[in-house]
Order: sequence, then C-alpha cells, then structure tokens
Amino acid sequence: MSHQEKNISASLVSFSLILVYYLIRMLGMLPIAELESSKLFRLWGIVILLGIVGTIIASIFTHIIAAIVHAIQTGEEDPKIDDTEDERDKLIDLRGTRVTYIVSSLGVALSMLAFVLGQPALVMFSLLIFFGLIAQVIGDISRLVLYRRGF
Repeated sequence: MSHQEKNISASLVSFSLILVYYLIRMLGMLPIAELESSKLFRLWGIVILLGIVGTIIASIFTHIIAAIVHAIQTGEEDPKIDDTEDERDKLIDLRGTRVTYIVSSLGVALSMLAFVLGQPALVMFSLLIFFGLIAQVIGDISRLVLYRRGF
C-alpha cells in the first residue's frame, strides 16, 4: 500500500467514525420537538475538532504501525518512507476532490431546500455538517477505488 493510500485509508476510517458518532448523537436529539442550540453547537464543535485532530492522529498512527511492520518484515532499523507524488497521484487526488465537491454541492442545495421549505436554520446547518462528512467519506472511497483500479 502506497503512502497516499495509507493517508486516504486513515482519513476514511476517521471520517467514517466521526459520521457514525454524529448520526448517533443527532438521532438522539430528534425525538425532542425542538433542537437545543447549545447541545447542537457543542456537537458541531466536537465534530469539527474530531475531524481535524482525529485525522492527524490516525495518519500518524497509520504511518508508525506501517513503519514497524515494514521494519519487522525486512529487518531494517531505519525504514525509508516513499512519499513521492507523481502525476498519477495528483490526478487521482483531483478526481477525488471533484467527487467530494459534487457531493458537497448537492448537500448544500438540499440543505438550503430544507430551509426554504420551512425547516429551522439549525436543521439546515446540521444537514450541512452531515453532507460535508458524507462528501469526505465518498471522496476518500473514490480515491481508494482509483488507486486500486490503477488509474
């Protein structure tokens, strides 16, 4: 698995876990007639913090574990990390980013539509966060598929 694939895998796992956490917390708030803004703002802050810190920590742990496994397999004390990026890697990243932007744009349109149809602004912003997480997960999946396909 290449350096880029490891980064994408770490991002995919962390954002998938964040999405599951967000959905569980949001579903816990739905039986209440009104969304409480203080609980919702706290949830948004936690999700954003987890998105930043979680991805960094997951990426670091992924590379540490990969280096340990590589050192055990080869017997080298100082394993070299091949983190070069060629044109293929850049094209795959651009295509994945395009997929992310398309899904995110559709999510923004649906969120705005919910607001126009009479939903509160908190619902609109909750949908924006949800579709942002979905867009990141789908974008990472498309990047991994492109790496696995060889293009």
